[in-house]
Amino acid sequence: RYLLEQDFPGMRIGPEPTTDSFIAVMYGETEGNVPGNALVVDPKKPFRKLGRFGNAFLNRFMCSQLPNEVLKSISIIDSPGILSGEKQRISRGYDFCQVLQWFAERVDRIILLFDAHKLDISDEFSEAIKSFRGQDDKIRVVLNKADQVDTQQLMRVYGALMWSLGKVIDTPEVLRVYIGSFWAHPLRNTDNRKLFEAEAQDLFKDIQSLPQKAAVRKLNDLIKRARLAKVHAYIISYLKKEMPSVFGKENKKKELINKLPEIYIQLQREYHISAGDFPEVKKMQEQLENCDFTKFHSLKPKLIETVDNMLANKIASLMNLIRQEESNMPTEMVHGGAFDGTMAGPFGHGYGEGAKEGADEEEWVVAKDKPAYDEIFYTLSPINGKISGISAKKEMVTSKLPNSVLGKIWKLADCDGDGMLDDEEFALAKHLIKIKLDGYELPGTLPSHLVPPSHRKIFQTAE
Repeated sequence: RYLLEQDFPGMRIGPEPTTDSFIAVMYGETEGNVPGNALVVDPKKPFRKLGRFGNAFLNRFMCSQLPNEVLKSISIIDSPGILSGEKQRISRGYDFCQVLQWFAERVDRIILLFDAHKLDISDEFSEAIKSFRGQDDKIRVVLNKADQVDTQQLMRVYGALMWSLGKVIDTPEVLRVYIGSFWAHPLRNTDNRKLFEAEAQDLFKDIQSLPQKAAVRKLNDLIKRARLAKVHAYIISYLKKEMPSVFGKENKKKELINKLPEIYIQLQREYHISAGDFPEVKKMQEQLENCDFTKFHSLKPKLIETVDNMLANKIASLMNLIRQEESNMPTEMVHGGAFDGTMAGPFGHGYGEGAKEGADEEEWVVAKDKPAYDEIFYTLSPINGKISGISAKKEMVTSKLPNSVLGKIWKLADCDGDGMLDDEEFALAKHLIKIKLDGYELPGTLPSHLVPPSHRKIFQTAE
């Protein structure tokens, strides 16, 4: 709702458990709903394989279409609210985690939403997060409604969230958490307004990068599936080879299923496969229970060779084609909705701050502090209205900034490149030092509004 800045069909937002459906929010010329049973038979939609989850799921699945600019670039899958407490015991009628896993394998980004005043990870939420195993690089966390607590409480809430997530998500890296208040209502606590703005911008940048990376992600998934298919072929062919031709088939099948961890180790050594490429033992054992091992196929080395050739040679040329296509096409960005709110104008992120301060003012922004800078300048014994690099260095190093940064400031401030600074250039150097000390980045080239008034003619001539 926050990203689209409009309601979509089937949406309900409330403090009580509301939506119990999976809603695919997609672009459409006209606004409307398509129910799940119709969706899975539509060849133009990517949901045909969801038919295997049965009517209980399909009755709780729909596609919400609307002509929204944001949806031209991305589609959103809104999952049902996670249940907690006694409600979890009431079955949904379908395998909720399996459905989540199906979507997780196919999406570009998984966003876990937490409320700042309701952090508990219920059993169902814990199971849901575990179903994203293997997709950890896609997960981002949003700590929402962070304006409802003050700064001290927010620090505690953030710490508690990271502690809870650490128990559920088993990765050595820390998950990226975006803190903010993602709705259009006034902020209750405005102490952290700047933090919320910066976090929202980071989240927008992350989402905006998705359309560009979609082709590479699909290629990555293709490689992953090829590797898994290869390993699967090794396992199945090994089980087929070990089966007796006439008697004792059932006993041998049970024995092989129990010995599956040892079989994995043997195949790892024989074919030099990483342990991470093998399917989960317990899950594989459960699936093998219902299989007839005698109907399995023997290993076909030629097919394995084809897959190896594809991974070694074809993928590289495909990658080059994608790069060429990306360089020839305009950069695809997500537009519309909340994405346009802070793109330009005085409410854009960082507008009027750091090196951008004074960009829309007629007067030189450094002028207001120039009297104080002039006092320092005249203590450095200027000759013919200029101080040498050595004199400037003595003053500039008092900022304790590293030489690499001071060197960049010198380059920007020495507008005429004569190796000396006049009073305006010195004031500019001090202003740039202040920008850096305030935590802002220095510009790559000197913006026109920061050029000292007496040097503007030189700059205009150079341009």
